[in-house]
Amino acid sequence: MDRQKDEKSLPTGDNSDSFYAATSDVAFRTPIAADGPAITALIAACPPLDRNSRYCNLLQCDHFADHCIIAEKQDGTTKSGRIIGWVSGYRPPSDPDAFFVWQVAVAAEGRGQGLAGRMITDLLARPAQRGVTHLITTVTGDNDASWALFRGLARDWNAEFDRTAHFDRQTHFAGVHATEYLARIGPINHDTIHAKRG
Repeated sequence: MDRQKDEKSLPTGDNSDSFYAATSDVAFRTPIAADGPAITALIAACPPLDRNSRYCNLLQCDHFADHCIIAEKQDGTTKSGRIIGWVSGYRPPSDPDAFFVWQVAVAAEGRGQGLAGRMITDLLARPAQRGVTHLITTVTGDNDASWALFRGLARDWNAEFDRTAHFDRQTHFAGVHATEYLARIGPINHDTIHAKRG
């Protein structure tokens, strides 16, 4: 995941069956292609997240929609609302029992409410994530907010947490990006995930 998970940043569509109760004024849902521009803007407003290309964000909302989630702030008058949260991820072809969290973005108005953790938990409860036994992601060593988020999820899910160096500053980034550490949570009990999702 590069530097994406600093609970600072976070994705919209019209899939009625993909709305999940989060709180009375925040709804979770699956993205659609038309959400691409809003996701690009949200990520840009959430440094130090790496800015993907607009096309990359569009493909996440379209091809990888089942592995991404949006949080919307509801205004009480319409089904849709303001996008204040986004989590993207996928199941690596070489490790299909794992779910890789790529980016986590939470807008300023959504921070401090545990929104990032709730979105990830909700995402793992989806049918598309059946069979997932571990959550994985990469985090730079100085990203305290991300370490707190993922260690907190491991505690909340009663799962083991492991950290190992993964992408090296020199070997993989030619010295221009900090080393990324692999965080691995699991084995995951899906009964616990569904219970936490509420």
